[in-house]
Amino acid sequence: MDAEGPWFDGVVYLKEKEPDEVFVASAKSKTIGILGGGMSGLMTAHLLDSVGFHDWKIIEASSRIGGRVHTSYLNGTKPDQYQYQIMDHRMVFQLADVLNMQNRNDLEYKVNFIKWIQAAANDPASTSKRRPDGTTPGTAEVAANPAYQDNATATYSNATAVAEAETAFEDWTGMDRDRIALFAKNVYRAHKQAVEEGLFDFSESGYLRYVLHVSNNISDEVDSVSDNTPSWLYDNVYFAATEWRTIDQGLSRLPAAFGPQVLNRTIFQTAVQGMRYNVTTEKMTIEFRNKNLFDIEPETMEFDYTVVAVPFSRVRLWRLPDYSSLLSRSITTLNYAQACKVALHYKTRFWEHLPLPIIGGCGSSDIPGIGSICYPSYQINSTLPGVILASYESDVTARSLGALTEEQHVAHVQRAMIEVHGPIAHEQYTGAHDRICWENNEFQNGAWCDPLVGQQQLYLPAYFQTEKRTVFVGEHTSFTHAWIWSALESAVRGTAQLLLDMGLVEEAKEITGFWMARWIDV
Repeated sequence: MDAEGPWFDGVVYLKEKEPDEVFVASAKSKTIGILGGGMSGLMTAHLLDSVGFHDWKIIEASSRIGGRVHTSYLNGTKPDQYQYQIMDHRMVFQLADVLNMQNRNDLEYKVNFIKWIQAAANDPASTSKRRPDGTTPGTAEVAANPAYQDNATATYSNATAVAEAETAFEDWTGMDRDRIALFAKNVYRAHKQAVEEGLFDFSESGYLRYVLHVSNNISDEVDSVSDNTPSWLYDNVYFAATEWRTIDQGLSRLPAAFGPQVLNRTIFQTAVQGMRYNVTTEKMTIEFRNKNLFDIEPETMEFDYTVVAVPFSRVRLWRLPDYSSLLSRSITTLNYAQACKVALHYKTRFWEHLPLPIIGGCGSSDIPGIGSICYPSYQINSTLPGVILASYESDVTARSLGALTEEQHVAHVQRAMIEVHGPIAHEQYTGAHDRICWENNEFQNGAWCDPLVGQQQLYLPAYFQTEKRTVFVGEHTSFTHAWIWSALESAVRGTAQLLLDMGLVEEAKEITGFWMARWIDV
C-alpha cells in the first residue's frame, strides 16, 4: 500500500485469497485489544464489529470516551441548554449518518449538524489601535478605517526584502487554483505530490535560509527561524472552506453516539504502562497498575492482536516490545504541539447586543497570550446565558500559558475580555470557566501531532507495517493532523491493515469500499 498517496488503491487491487469458512471463523475469534478510547479507537471498534469481529475490548485511561474530542458544558448545564463552546470532511458526516442509523435515530445519541460561523464582520481584530471608548475594533472597522490599522512594515529592517522573500516562498509552494482543488478533492494525491516536490523538506524559514540564502534576519521577519514544520499547506485550504458546520449541542455528541456499541466492552480508568510480546504464543500482554501505582508487578491483560490508538506523546513513556528502529524512533521523537483554551461563562450573550453586534465567528487580539476569540454560532439572540471561547493559543505562547496556575490564566483572559468588549464583560461574568492546556493533560501530553521537518515522510511508512501483531492508529499516523477526520481515516487504514495481516482481504475491501471509495476519486 502506498504510504504517501491513496493507500486504499492497494487494497482495491489486491487479489482475494478466498479463505475457507474455518479460516475466517478462526480469524474472527481472535481477541483484539484497542488501547485508547478516542476517535480512532472508537472508529476501529465500530469497523471491527461491522465485519464480524466481536471479541475486542477498549482500554481507556480516563473515565469517558472521546479523547481530545470533548465539550465542556459550563456552570453544570446540559447539552440542550447550549452553554458550551466548541468541515468540510465527508467521513465525519458519513459517520454521523451511520451512527444515527445504528442507534435508530434515538434522540439521546443522535448527531445533528448546524451551521458554524467561522468569521463575522464585527469579530475583534488583532490591532493595537482602540476605539474612542477603549474597546477593540472589529475586522470590518479595521479594513475600512486606516486609523485602526497597524503599520505592518514599521518593524521591518528591509520591507522590500521581506516582500520579495514572501513572494519567492509563495511561488515555490505554488498554491494556485489547481493545487487548491487537488487538496480539496484528494488530500492523498496532494500529499504524494507535496513529498515529490520537497515541500516536507523545508519550513518556510528553512527554505528562505538554506535554498534562497536569505539572511537570518529577513527570514525571521517573514517566518520565525524557530519554525521547523514542513510547508504542507493543507490547513490553508480547509480553513478557507466555503461552508462550515459543527455538531449541534457540542462535539462530544459524536463520540457519545458510539456509546451503545462500545460502553459494555470498554474498561475505563486503566492507564496502560507497558506492552510485552510473546514470540512463541504470538500474544501481546498489556501492563497497567490500577490498584497501587507503587506496585512492583503490574496487572495484565492478554490479546491476540493490539491496536494502539494512544498518542505517541503518551506511548513513549511505556515499556514496549522491540519494534523496528523506524517505528521506535517515531514513537520516541514525533513532535506534538501545545495548545491552551479558556472558555468563560456570562449571564447573557451581551456581545450580540453591543452597538456593533458580534454574531458568531472567530476574531483575534493583540493582547499577549489571548490569540483567537470565538463566539457561539448556535442559539443566536437567545435569552440564555452564553459562553465565549475567550482565548485559544498554541505552540510557544501556549507553553508559557501552561505554566500559569488556572486562576492566573483565567484572570488574564477575563481582563482581556473587558479590554475587548468594555465594562459589560466585567458586569456579566459569572465566574464559571473551563481551561485546558493539552500538554499538561495527563491523558494527552500534547494537543496534536505537529511533525518537524523530515518526520512526516520518514515515519509515515512505519505505520503501514504490522509489527508483532500491533497496528498503530490516531491522527498522528494520518496524512493530516489535528482533525477528527484524520483520526477516523487512520482507523480505516489501520483496521484494513489488520485484516490484511490476518488474510481477510474481502473484509478489508469491504471497509475501504464503504468508507473511502464512496467519495474519493481513485
